[in-house]
Amino acid sequence: MAGSRDVTVEVTVNGTPHTAEVPARTLLVHFLRDRLRLTGTHVGCDTTQCGACTVAMDGVAVKSCTVLAAQASGHEITTIEGLAADDSGDGLHPIQRAFQEEHGLQCGYCTPGMVMAIRQLLADNPDPTEAEVRHGLNGNICRCTGYQNIVAAALAAAAHLREA
Repeated sequence: MAGSRDVTVEVTVNGTPHTAEVPARTLLVHFLRDRLRLTGTHVGCDTTQCGACTVAMDGVAVKSCTVLAAQASGHEITTIEGLAADDSGDGLHPIQRAFQEEHGLQCGYCTPGMVMAIRQLLADNPDPTEAEVRHGLNGNICRCTGYQNIVAAALAAAAHLREA
């Protein structure tokens, strides 16, 4: 393609370093899904409206559909696949477990982004109110559940994490 060029991306994803040559216009979400085959990060709207592509970059939640892979170079990325398992033996992060316990998902498409957004919310505010959870999830869209069980999962996860 005329005018296109490749860039080298050096990024650590879920604790594993990766180096790749990609077209300069490659979005982080496509790098994660297509190059690294980490398909838990979903492509929803490509415009930052839905939040399905939320990941953590250096511990801060970002919507990976608006970050170039080249911008992520030199940074640490955590995807839904990289959330650490705890000692319960089920391999789930407390937020993932809370989604299961509180029936916080239906079709599951938004779930990885919701979990990653809630991870950030609880890192910033370990004891949120229901209103604070609802506000914190602005920018993450679920078309199935009506949010009540997602909010309940966030509150349950907050309680689990405070007890840990």
